[in-house]
Amino acid sequence: MIKKVKITEVKKNPDNPRLIKDFKYQKLVKSIKEFPQMLELRPIVVDENMTILGGNMRYRASLDAGLKEVWIKIADNLTDNQKKEFIIKDNSSFGEWDWDTLANEWDIKSLTDWGLDLPAVYFDNDEEPQFDEEELDKDLDTYINNNIKQIVLYYNTEDYENVIESLDKLKEQENIDDNSKLIKALIDAKIS
Repeated sequence: MIKKVKITEVKKNPDNPRLIKDFKYQKLVKSIKEFPQMLELRPIVVDENMTILGGNMRYRASLDAGLKEVWIKIADNLTDNQKKEFIIKDNSSFGEWDWDTLANEWDIKSLTDWGLDLPAVYFDNDEEPQFDEEELDKDLDTYINNNIKQIVLYYNTEDYENVIESLDKLKEQENIDDNSKLIKALIDAKIS
């Protein structure tokens, strides 16, 4: 059952393993101020003692947004082990974003305003998004120094289509079926 209660009735979970900090947290506060109905659609989950199982950051942001009441859902039939499992699973990020769909079907400024974590995007008079190259270099350095490697390149729509077409041609010409081999072929072609 979902119901609205005084925010003072809800207890923060001291064992919450997930944090949102700095500007991302400020975006959450702003989002709650601008769209408080979201909290009814995605209520804070509490146990029978009113301790938060899911929604600690929404609770904290609601306090900072000045809300006096919040929407909750009481999960009163869980074991202690199930409560712990719920806390972790509720905070896990399964899946991944389809970046092509986001780039082509959604407004990037709205996505960043809504809290989607995009790499250092800023806007210049509502034109195409600009990316902070220093921030991208820092992100690249982080990936280089980790065991998992990833390279992300950003293009406007026209350039993106040209790059994909060129990569497809190279794959066909060189009979390449593996992207790691494609990158090697690109490097070899540049060096030659």
